[in-house]
Amino acid sequence: MNPERIDLYGLTREELRLQCVRWGLAPVHAAKVWSHLYLDLAADVSPAAMPKLPERVRARIAESAAPGVLPTAARTDSADGWTRKFLLGLGDGGAVETVLMRYPGRVTACVSSQAGCAMGCVFCATGQMGFRRHLTAGEIVAQAVHVARTARAEPGEGGDRLRNIVLMGMGEPLHNYEAVMRAVEILLDPAGLALAADHITLSTVGVAPAILRLAREPRPPHLAVSLHAATQEERAALVPAAKRWPLEELMAACAAYSAATGRRILYEWTLIAGQNDSPAHARAVGRLLHGLPAQVNLIPLNPTDGYGGAPAELGAARAFQRVLAEEFSLPCTTRQRRGIDIAAGCGQLAPPD
Repeated sequence: MNPERIDLYGLTREELRLQCVRWGLAPVHAAKVWSHLYLDLAADVSPAAMPKLPERVRARIAESAAPGVLPTAARTDSADGWTRKFLLGLGDGGAVETVLMRYPGRVTACVSSQAGCAMGCVFCATGQMGFRRHLTAGEIVAQAVHVARTARAEPGEGGDRLRNIVLMGMGEPLHNYEAVMRAVEILLDPAGLALAADHITLSTVGVAPAILRLAREPRPPHLAVSLHAATQEERAALVPAAKRWPLEELMAACAAYSAATGRRILYEWTLIAGQNDSPAHARAVGRLLHGLPAQVNLIPLNPTDGYGGAPAELGAARAFQRVLAEEFSLPCTTRQRRGIDIAAGCGQLAPPD
């Protein structure tokens, strides 16, 4: 996209109204442009694409703005047909990966917040590629719109409407706080994609100060914390960011978040065979989360080229789950694996070089 043009996906509805006024257009036209982008899920703002608007209005918008559509460089479908991965091009020549996941009765978008990631989690393909740059709010919103547009054009068993967004793609969302929260505000707009706050989940490796900041937001998304270990030493070996935000600080921030919002946190645990999948590890998790409104989500390790670990066996996962449920009364689920055959699973996203 021409950097001199305004990315309409990066504007809230009120900002779009004000921008139209600055262009010398009546505010009523802003509502029609917004509807064009989020209700029609249009792919461009060329004059021919907006026949409902007067010619003068179409010409002004086409000259000064663009919806910031991210072109599809590649798309790959899983063998079972429930998952589709998109390689979406960025204006600077880079790319990010976005995933459409279908479940019975719903469609979920797994959205990236950065190109690459600075957190360096050893088992994550995005962390292995390093940090490239933050995505703009418009680039984050554009991914969700892309999935919504695809779901409408190609409805499947999950239906034809985007209902859930997980900020679990490439990058650390809380490292790009302002852009992510602006994108969330746009995605929640009841006149747009109209997602509910409890249908958006943000996953973090544990940026403790940003978790505290998130707790003060008027409509915060659900929070998922990538835990993976229950001691500082073990966690720092898997998640280098733990050296900056130690486990004790992280857990204090999580307790404050739950107290302020009344929400239960989803604690994610990647199960790595022989490393963090024993009943003893499960008991350590139970002790760590005791007294907190928490749910544990077990994620069998997904393979990446840069990490040699193996996923835990099914029996180990079930034993882990039993310990948490029976000894600590902690709800615990095992994440349904989706798109592993196309490297679209948790920790597998990384554009080809």
